[in-house]
Formats: sequence, structure tokens, C-alpha cells
Amino acid sequence: MKKAACCLMVGLCAAAAAAQQPAPPASQQTPPPASLDIAGSLKIQHANIRRNLVASAEKMPDADFHFKPQGVVPEVRTFGQIIAHLANANNATCARLKGTTAPSRLDDKLTQTKAELVKALSDALTLCDSVYDAATSTTINEMIKVPGPNDTQLERARGNGLIGNIAHNNEHYGNLVTYFRAKGLVPPSSEGR
Repeated sequence: MKKAACCLMVGLCAAAAAAQQPAPPASQQTPPPASLDIAGSLKIQHANIRRNLVASAEKMPDADFHFKPQGVVPEVRTFGQIIAHLANANNATCARLKGTTAPSRLDDKLTQTKAELVKALSDALTLCDSVYDAATSTTINEMIKVPGPNDTQLERARGNGLIGNIAHNNEHYGNLVTYFRAKGLVPPSSEGR
């Protein structure tokens, strides 16, 4: 029960963060639905963070994919390693929720080019699009098996995975924002302000 409450709070916090995103141009706006259930809200949150993640990967210059703030411990990821981590995590989570096998993982040592990382992240988020698009009030409450500690299997509502994925993406978008600011660049969510 505590975990479900925590996941709901994370989802609500993610919704609040998404609400702070600048509105797209009027030509790209659609009127909000008169009625919105949890599944619909999750779809909107996914679309918002998806837009910011892909825009971040595309915006950061090639040379700065190896950038990480100075004076931090060696375990802190570079910008490109965060992009690779996001691609891996989205693939793993959304493949599990869809009931398919995740694509092969990207190298954590960042041997890929910027173009390869942008494509990998975009592909992973496209996989997630299909999972969020299929979400309904019924399917988010379906119980699925998830890995637990010591090779155990736990049962969790599918919606927990969707909420956790959005929270994880928002968490790492926050990292990317600090990297943009440290490089004197404006992050995608602040452009046009």
C-alpha cells in the first residue's frame, strides 16, 4: 500500500512538473478533454517528458555529450551516458509492460555517436508510446509480474510501471537541465520564456 501511495505521489509530482512546461504554439495545441481519467493523464505526462528528452538529446552539441559537471564523483554520468541510460531504462520498462523482449542495451561507456544515441532514445520512447497509447482505466489496474528481490516475482498493477517510468524520465530530465545550465544553454522546457 505504501508503494502504491508513493507511486501515486510521484505521478502527481510529475504531473505538476509537466504542467510547468511551456505551452506549444497555438497551431500545435489541442483543446483539453472535458474528462480525463488516470490513463489519459499518464499519456499526457509521457508526451510532455518525451518531448523534452528528445529535444534535449537533439539540442546538446556533439562535443558536450561527454560533459559532466566538474568536481563530482567519478560515478556521475556524462550527458551522453544519461541519454544512453534513459534509452535502456525506457526499453526495459516498456518492453516488460508490453510483454515483449527489450532491445539490446546500449554501452554504458558511451561508445555511440550523438546521432546513434538520439535515435536509440527516440526508438525507446516510441516503444513506450505504444504502451501508453494502449493504457486504459482497465489495463492500468491489471496485475503483472515484475522482478523482485532475490529472483522473486512480485505482482504489481501495470499503472505502477507507467508512473515509475514517467517519474524516472522526469528525474533524469532534471539532471539534463543542470547540464544545459552549466554549459550556458537553455533547456528545452525553458525555451521561449
